[in-house]
Amino acid sequence: MKTLDDLLATGVSGRRVLVRADLNVPLDGTMITDDGRIRAVVPTLRALLAEGARVTVMSHLGRPKGAPDPKYSLAPVAVRLGELLGRPPSGQGNPLGGPARNASVVNFAGDTVGQSAREMVEALPNGRVALLENLRFNPGETSKDEAERAAFAAQLAAFGESYVDDAFGAVHRKHASVYDVPKLLPHYAGRLVVRELEVLSRLTGAASASAAGGASAANPDRPYVVVLGGAKVSDKLAVIQALAPAVDELLIGGGMCFTFLAALGYPVGSSLLEAEMVQTCRDLLATFAGKIKLPTDIIAADRFAADANIRTVAEDGIPEGWLGLDIGPQTVAAFADALHGAHTVFWNGPMGVFELAPFAAGTRGIAEAITKVDGFTVVGGGDSAAAVRALGLDESAFGHISTGGGASLEFLEGKSLPGVAALES
Repeated sequence: MKTLDDLLATGVSGRRVLVRADLNVPLDGTMITDDGRIRAVVPTLRALLAEGARVTVMSHLGRPKGAPDPKYSLAPVAVRLGELLGRPPSGQGNPLGGPARNASVVNFAGDTVGQSAREMVEALPNGRVALLENLRFNPGETSKDEAERAAFAAQLAAFGESYVDDAFGAVHRKHASVYDVPKLLPHYAGRLVVRELEVLSRLTGAASASAAGGASAANPDRPYVVVLGGAKVSDKLAVIQALAPAVDELLIGGGMCFTFLAALGYPVGSSLLEAEMVQTCRDLLATFAGKIKLPTDIIAADRFAADANIRTVAEDGIPEGWLGLDIGPQTVAAFADALHGAHTVFWNGPMGVFELAPFAAGTRGIAEAITKVDGFTVVGGGDSAAAVRALGLDESAFGHISTGGGASLEFLEGKSLPGVAALES
């Protein structure tokens, strides 16, 4: 797999470089509530701009239905990207505070491959960035019809002489900008994608492409502890099956723990339960006896609300009609103790409904325990990464925070990622 450094070595001054980024950030109206994915692509963009490349960035945001939808516009992202690169877009103020500057490094097109985009890309000076509108405003981006997808990819490819994929959060998608465009242009992995693959390869012992174009692999340092949370066992079943044989301990919290508790015959009240997965959980507990650790106490509430009646109960004591919404303090302490001696940690999924203050202590406690690990720690993107930022934790205290929840899980499951396969071809 060729990387950004290989591209830079060829000289990019004045050349048009098409960059697929993952700028799929959460919005409250036009306000970005978590800019982590925007910040993650900045190193690749800065490297290209420093060498005088003419950079066109493309991304999706949300799930529009193949047509323009103002609530999914990337316009607010263009503003924030400009700030992070040094200056806001031309002609716009700074909605996040502070004065607008006159010069611009980011220009925002009002469409994906239409007249506005074509004119902007054509006129782009050296060392500047154009951001296309949301790719999913065009049905060709996500189409399952290969001809329709290829046609859209050809329009996008016309904007570049080289292609760089730095959208790790999208590499598990067989979409035009991820899978089809690299077939049409010389293609390279951006710095974020290279870093993600190197990190995840350390968790599996799999070979990953190195910056020198070779392969490297290292078995995880032990003890190796995985923490899984989130809502559903079905969403994490494949990664449990893939990782459980390799880890020393697998700590399970979040909504998915109640299906495991039900598999032990415990009452779970009105807690989230996948009844069809109970036998599967029973089988997992039997197969990996001693490795899988479940909560021993639960924060239960009589309803799903911040002002609900709350009590801490034993794992087998959730009252009828009540629901578990977080792991309890005894479990936090036990899980933290398991993490204390770990040399490798992977965490994916919150321990409770951290968005509501009464049910955030479990996620906070586990996250803080991971920051104290004297070893290699990885936060597996998605809600886990969102929780780190929402709870105000120091991101630098973690070894790596992935930008791709779904992509990281599929990698760890051993699946082929279409975007990575395209870069390797």
